[in-house]
Amino acid sequence: MKLEYTDIILAPLITEKSTDLKDKEKVLCFKVHKKANKIMVKNAVEELFKTKVESVNLMNFVGKEKRHGKYSGRKPSWKKAYVKLKKDAKMIEYFEVV
Repeated sequence: MKLEYTDIILAPLITEKSTDLKDKEKVLCFKVHKKANKIMVKNAVEELFKTKVESVNLMNFVGKEKRHGKYSGRKPSWKKAYVKLKKDAKMIEYFEVV
């Protein structure tokens, strides 16, 4: 399977927990492609953001079953990556307020 770096990292996950991890421990949280592995995520973050990665942890989430009246369906499954940066690496800013 050949995925481009921009296909692996889908979006940053910005929550209260991920913001605290980013500020205190230099850990970033991303929504990633379901078929991506740790090596692919590490290479993508290093190439896209020009920083050094120490470790990557991945978590799989199964989509929840939802109902709308008599019809039932399922939300899509997805994968989350926690990326820990090295101590001397530059921090990534998702956005800057002017």
